[in-house]
Amino acid sequence: MTTTFARSVTRLAPGIAVMALVVTVAVVLGRLQNVVGALVIALALGVLVRNLGLFHPVIRPGIQVATKRLLRIGVVVLGLQLSLPEIWALGLPVLALILVCVAVSFVVTMFVGVRFGLSRAGAMLMAAGFSICGASAIAGMQTVVDADDEEVATSVAMVTLYGSLSIVALPLVGTALGLSPETFGIWAGLAVHEVAQVVAAASTAGAVALAVATVVKLGRVVLLAPMAALVSLGERRRADRDRGATDDARRVEAEGSARTGSRPPIVPLFVVGFLALVLVRSTGLVPDGVVAAGSVLATWLLAAAMFGLGTGIDIPRLVKTGGRGLAVGGVSTVVLGGLSLLGAVVVTG
Repeated sequence: MTTTFARSVTRLAPGIAVMALVVTVAVVLGRLQNVVGALVIALALGVLVRNLGLFHPVIRPGIQVATKRLLRIGVVVLGLQLSLPEIWALGLPVLALILVCVAVSFVVTMFVGVRFGLSRAGAMLMAAGFSICGASAIAGMQTVVDADDEEVATSVAMVTLYGSLSIVALPLVGTALGLSPETFGIWAGLAVHEVAQVVAAASTAGAVALAVATVVKLGRVVLLAPMAALVSLGERRRADRDRGATDDARRVEAEGSARTGSRPPIVPLFVVGFLALVLVRSTGLVPDGVVAAGSVLATWLLAAAMFGLGTGIDIPRLVKTGGRGLAVGGVSTVVLGGLSLLGAVVVTG
């Protein structure tokens, strides 16, 4: 047993060491500016490693084994950043607006994605990223719908592109319309995709706008868990329909036929963990130092997972679907931006 463990460590250690080094670089670069976060940088570095021929067989096992494990753990730890009382303090009108914007954006993006030729899984990733919380939502949803790495890369690239454009566009529109700091903060929290991008956009309107935008954005993030659970239930029912209800299908399932695949869990375990830490944080008993440490840990874990996903991306294959992703992202951004702006004006009117 000791020998087996030693062999496993020897096989996995090189890849994990490279992953740790790359994530360190990504986190440092992410802190030097507030437009592109560490997760996106880590994904880009993973893509470079793969497409520059640096993904050596020696490092592959460690990276491949660690990626999905770290992804799920990272999403769980992310729950420490969310406090339900803080979100509840926004008030019912704003909470209702968050729900409406997330639901409409998700459904529209999913619908448009499928109509524009994306796979069901790819459209689901785009919908999660644009409606909830960018790369973190894409990473979390990827474990539910079993999307491939190119679909993850396309989705992350699109939320990064359109989120970055929003940093420029929202302040210009907000100034032209004469929006109050509170109204602009609600709009930025609803319309911009990544947390770092929300901070960059909202900070242009002052401290009040930034504070409001940050809490509204966290209100969107907390919906990752119920959305993932709903999607998982939908995928489970879809898998059941595909198998059919005949005795023969049940027999094949019992025999574990690879042809039918495994049923998605009713509620993914990482979602349960995420909700558990949200509830723990909401008690108000978690020290600020622990919350801060959790934020750092979540960033490192999710960045490591994104790097691992990046090493599975083949750029030539990605380019083939780039046009469809651009179109879907554009429609989603306009729909969410317009709906959230109207809602922000109404609730603060």
